[in-house]
Amino acid sequence: MKKIMLFLSAALISVCTYAQLQTPAPSPSQKIEQRVGLTDVTLEYSRPAMRGRTIFGGLVPYGEVWRTGANANTKITFSKDVMVGGKTLKAGSYAIYTKPNTQNWEVYFYTDTNNWGNPQKWDESKVAVVVKADVYPLPIDIESFTMSFDDLTNDSANLGLMWEKAYVAVPMKFMTDAQVSASIDEVMSGPSANDYYGAAVYYLESGKDINKAKTWIDKAIEMRSEPAFWYYRQQSLIYAKSGDKKGAIKAAQKSLNLAKEAGNADYIALNNKSLKEWGAM
Repeated sequence: MKKIMLFLSAALISVCTYAQLQTPAPSPSQKIEQRVGLTDVTLEYSRPAMRGRTIFGGLVPYGEVWRTGANANTKITFSKDVMVGGKTLKAGSYAIYTKPNTQNWEVYFYTDTNNWGNPQKWDESKVAVVVKADVYPLPIDIESFTMSFDDLTNDSANLGLMWEKAYVAVPMKFMTDAQVSASIDEVMSGPSANDYYGAAVYYLESGKDINKAKTWIDKAIEMRSEPAFWYYRQQSLIYAKSGDKKGAIKAAQKSLNLAKEAGNADYIALNNKSLKEWGAM
């Protein structure tokens, strides 16, 4: 009987250890991914509900910094630089805090994104941008706090915030035209030194047309503004494979000298080994 009781007790402990009650989150999280022009924007926040409460001027006091949602701080991430409030926000992640008022809100983009709600100590040096946005009254209650990307164009969007009967839009500008123009200029100007270098190395390592690889590595070295020991190293290997031992030795010696200047022991050793194999040392 004692053994049976011990077994049942152990089984009960096991059930209590592994069984976990799951219930809906009172403020469910949401993640929105939006591309504007050529910029990827990700928004992560939690959505509290009204539940019969007065929100602004009540649950969320006027004139005080609010976490802008629930739980961990709301976070927005930009893949490229953007403009908010006439100021540049560098690519990266920011916490969004707000200070609601009756006529407008102050919206803060804060560089520290690792807070549960408001920071324990507010640090003005971490405010990347602060912008004022007008409040637009809504004819109906919005039960759950809602954020969105509204009025999308190729180079702009509004970050929308809605709850209770208030809607706030934060205008954001994107550098799409400059980015597209730079891309056009790059494509129209032809391959870069890195493009030629990558193509040459790929042809070498894949056993493809070695003469094309030779042409491309020469072009890469010609286009590069500063000589690079790794470029000349690949040139020496390509020349050697093409049967041009004299050219391979010349390129390896150049790579060796540059590697010595840079203090790169690996490339010094590689070039010395090749030069010995090719009878130059």
